[in-house]
Amino acid sequence: MEVHNEKENEKGLHHWLTIGELAQRSDVSVPAIRFYEEKELIWSTRTQGNQRRYQRAMLRRVAIIKIAQQVGISLQQVKDAFQVLPKHQVASKADWQNMSQTWQAQLDQQIINLLKLRQQLDKCIGCGCLSLQQCPLRNPDDQMGQESAGAHFQDVLMNLLNSPIDEQLDER
Repeated sequence: MEVHNEKENEKGLHHWLTIGELAQRSDVSVPAIRFYEEKELIWSTRTQGNQRRYQRAMLRRVAIIKIAQQVGISLQQVKDAFQVLPKHQVASKADWQNMSQTWQAQLDQQIINLLKLRQQLDKCIGCGCLSLQQCPLRNPDDQMGQESAGAHFQDVLMNLLNSPIDEQLDER
């Protein structure tokens, strides 16, 4: 981490936030900010007194992290999406658009998977059977029923993730 000179802040050359200011403005806890930094989703510089200072641009990153978490996107997926952004630099509008385009296919796939799950839930809610052999939620299409009893839903979702979106849309 680089050391930030307090006088730069006084001159108005950079708009730096303390960890408390970033947390308050982002509506997340200070430990969450530290955790995001530990996971390399955001970064800080250090003052000569070893205090963290964050560029205001970290507000956008934290906002994206929060939105992603609210819709079930993992921090690893966010980190992967952030890989197209410049390292330890403020991302430009073009950088953010590039990240958005990269992320869109993944998000489209998750939407398709959620829609399929919703359609299956409509068939099963209230049934109460939870049959290991027949329930489309616990053992969809009985694809692995011959190999063993039990839930294999996660495997089916992984298969869906690996198949082209066009094929999945045709199936609907």
